[in-house]
Amino acid sequence: MRIWVNGELRDADDARVSVLDHGLTVGDGIFETVRVDRGRPFALTRHLDRLTRSARGLGLSDPDPDEVRRAAEAVIAANPMALGRLRITYTGGLSPLGSDRGDAGPSLVVALGETSRRPDSTAVITVPWTRNERSAVAGLKTTSYAENVVALARAHEQGASEALFPNTVGQLCEGTGSNVFVVLDGRIHTPPLTSGCLAGITRALAVEWTGAQETELPLDILERAEEIFLTSTLRDIQAVHRVDGRGLPGAPGPVTAKAMRIFDERAGDDLDP
Repeated sequence: MRIWVNGELRDADDARVSVLDHGLTVGDGIFETVRVDRGRPFALTRHLDRLTRSARGLGLSDPDPDEVRRAAEAVIAANPMALGRLRITYTGGLSPLGSDRGDAGPSLVVALGETSRRPDSTAVITVPWTRNERSAVAGLKTTSYAENVVALARAHEQGASEALFPNTVGQLCEGTGSNVFVVLDGRIHTPPLTSGCLAGITRALAVEWTGAQETELPLDILERAEEIFLTSTLRDIQAVHRVDGRGLPGAPGPVTAKAMRIFDERAGDDLDP
């Protein structure tokens, strides 16, 4: 495997950043995950735009989009595979121990790992922990993922692939690495960004392409929604056939199945929508 680290491609065994990098010591970093299908990245421009928004939210200098594109192209060319997960990581760089950021400049790491297509449906659980919609980093795609690691491990223990969070006022928010949609009376709804959820790239495309409505939803909507589905870079649109102890037989249901078809068609027509 060849990985881009701060300006050059390196072999995986030689791809290193300092142990004092702020992304490691305090989680002062941001990232993007981009689907790469047969060497072609999907929605890269939207991902780079969000990378910049996340950097500004943390107070990091803007990443150079041309540099990130060059890095992505080099990594994709160096690591041919059928379906890949391109990971772009941008951190506060070499810094003193503690929360103060150093002045050495940011670190940029771009890597590509092989992945496989997701099943058409999956099981999810809800967890008792909350997303803080008023947090300083709400809606930013930061590398501080320990909370997600804990919640996802809980999901795996219960035979599920994702865990869903409420926010601090009991509204449905998001998953550890996905956005959530529900079908009510035949119409698609998803929590608004004010709920504290991430502004997912696939979420935005699903809203645009299916006409889904942004709606404040109580967490217990999951107990009575006609259909539920998740969106993310590697899931695209994925139906939910079980949430906690509630089964949704026949998933994907008709509304979700139509949304999946629309997404596949539109995404196939335009790799950088």
